[in-house]
Amino acid sequence: MSATLSPESATDDNEDVMADIGNPEGELLEGQVLDHCLAEHPGIDWAAAAWIGIVHLGALAAPFTFSFTGLGVMLALYFLTGCIGICLGYHRLLSHKSFETYRPVRWLIAWIGGLAGEGSAIHWCANHRIHHAKSDHEGDPHSPREGFLWSHMLWCMQRIGSEDRRAMHRRWVPDLLKDPVLRFLDTTFLLWQIVIGLVLAGVGYAIDGPAMAASLVVWGVFVRMVIVLHATWCINSVTHVWGYKTYDNGDDSKNLWWVAVITFGEGWHNNHHAYQKAANYGHRWWEFDTTYQMIRLLKFTGLAWSIAPIPQRALEILAKKRLASHI
Repeated sequence: MSATLSPESATDDNEDVMADIGNPEGELLEGQVLDHCLAEHPGIDWAAAAWIGIVHLGALAAPFTFSFTGLGVMLALYFLTGCIGICLGYHRLLSHKSFETYRPVRWLIAWIGGLAGEGSAIHWCANHRIHHAKSDHEGDPHSPREGFLWSHMLWCMQRIGSEDRRAMHRRWVPDLLKDPVLRFLDTTFLLWQIVIGLVLAGVGYAIDGPAMAASLVVWGVFVRMVIVLHATWCINSVTHVWGYKTYDNGDDSKNLWWVAVITFGEGWHNNHHAYQKAANYGHRWWEFDTTYQMIRLLKFTGLAWSIAPIPQRALEILAKKRLASHI
C-alpha cells in the first residue's frame, strides 16, 4: 500500500486537546446569562455577515427559478455537503476522531464539507472543540444562555482578529494544522464556492440554456446552503433549549427528533455531549442516526475503521432505564 493511503493516527497534541474537551472550565450558570456576554462586544465580522447575507439574498430567487432538476440537485447536494461533509466529515471524523480513514478520503470529505458554506474544516473544528470544552459555560461560542438568536447564527458574525484566529487554531486544532491539504482548503474556502457555482451554471446551460443555469445555481448553491446552515445552527440553538435528556451531563444539550431528521442524526445531541467520541448518536432503538449508517457503509467498503463504540457505561445506564440500544 502506498504512503498516501496510510491510515491517520492520533497525535499527542490532539490527545491533549481531546482531554480538554471533556473537562469544561468555569462554573455552570443555570438559567443565567454567561459572564462573557456582559463584556464589551468585539464587533462584527463584516465579511462573515456579508457572506451569510448574500447566501440568504440569493435564496430569495428560488420561486422564480424553480425546476425539478434544480430541486433534485439541491437535495443531492444537501445530503452530500450536510451529511457527508459536515456531519460525517467536519464533526465525527475531524473534530472527534470517531473513526479513521485514509488520507485522500479525509481530504475529499473535508473539501465536500467546505462546500456547505460553514467555513473551513480547521476553523469549524476549532470552534466546535471549544464548544464541547465549555458547553453552556463561560467561553462557549454559541450558548442559548446568551440569547437564542445569538446561539443560532449571530455568534458566527463576531469579529476575531487574524492573530487571535491563528492562536485559536494552534490551541484547539494543532493536529489539523499539521495537514497541508487542510491548510490549503482553509485559505481557499471562498474559491471553491465560486467553482461549484460556475460548474452548476455550466451544467445547467448545457442542459437547457440560461434558465436552467440560473435554476441550478439558485437551488444548488443558495437554497441548499440556507437549508444546511440553518439545520446545523439548530444544533447550537434548538437542541440546547428543547427536547429530552437521557444523560445528566452538566450542560443544556437535549435530544430532539425533528432536528435529528434534518441533520442526519445530529439531533440526538444529549447523547453526543455525554459520550462525545462515540460514532453512533442513536442510543435508543428509535433514535435513527443516518450519519452513523454512512460510517458503517464506509466500513463495509473498507474505507473506515476504528469506529468508536457507545461506551459500556452508557449501555449500563440505558439498561437501568430499560432503554435498549438498537446496536
